[in-house]
Amino acid sequence: MDNEKLQEQVKERYARAALQANTGTSSCCGPQSSCCGSESDCGHEDPITSGLYSATEKAELPAQAVAASLGCGNPVALADLHPGEVVLDLGSGGGIDVLLSARRVGPQGKAYGLDMTDEMLALARENQRQSGAENVEFLKGTLEAIPLPDDSVDVIVSNCVINLSADKDRALREAFRVLKPGGRLAVSDVVVRGSVPPEIRRSVELWVGCIAGALEESEYRAKLAAAGFAGIEVQPTRVYRVEDAREFLAEAGFDADAIAPEVDGKFMSAFVRARKPATS
Repeated sequence: MDNEKLQEQVKERYARAALQANTGTSSCCGPQSSCCGSESDCGHEDPITSGLYSATEKAELPAQAVAASLGCGNPVALADLHPGEVVLDLGSGGGIDVLLSARRVGPQGKAYGLDMTDEMLALARENQRQSGAENVEFLKGTLEAIPLPDDSVDVIVSNCVINLSADKDRALREAFRVLKPGGRLAVSDVVVRGSVPPEIRRSVELWVGCIAGALEESEYRAKLAAAGFAGIEVQPTRVYRVEDAREFLAEAGFDADAIAPEVDGKFMSAFVRARKPATS
């Protein structure tokens, strides 16, 4: 699949998710890119999107911001944000991580959200209005061409979005460019640990992220280093078991028991940390 087609598919998926959040339904992944995103939607807890935000965090935010969250982690909780910092959320969606970041950096700080989907930007700006956050700005753009100047951001967060980039090397170089010297990358993402047969990998990626391109852990580290980052850490936060995806894999034509040794525990949500060196 070429980069332009992949980007259009991602945009269509998130535009649909924004509209569903506005109408009180939700969407994540599964057959025909539609499944359940919460226990209330389907009668069971989704192993990817559930339990990421505390009740206290959700109570701080408009309901539509929570409904539009399609992430695989909670990067803001792990990013160690400080008052006065400038934060950029890559692929900000309905704005949940931007609004949480804005509270942590306070009125002297700033939280930017970057998204390429008009419907998500409209939803995020409405959520900003409802929350009353004044230190927030949502920007239209892509991870591969961030509309901010060099050395302008203290911290970059992202929630299960870098794996969707059609050009991850360029996206990571852009993240490095906009970070200030000494700035931090603190993102949640889907990571693969070890080898998985291509046909199985494609199906599990569809389950994990609808249109995913998850990097193998060593490849992720190598791409970060090639972009200039140092202090690279990959910390698993949720490991996916084959049992979690049994129904989906069966619908895709796989025997979950037969492929378990090749899949079980190899896909995970991870918290990825790195920093831009203080001096070049």
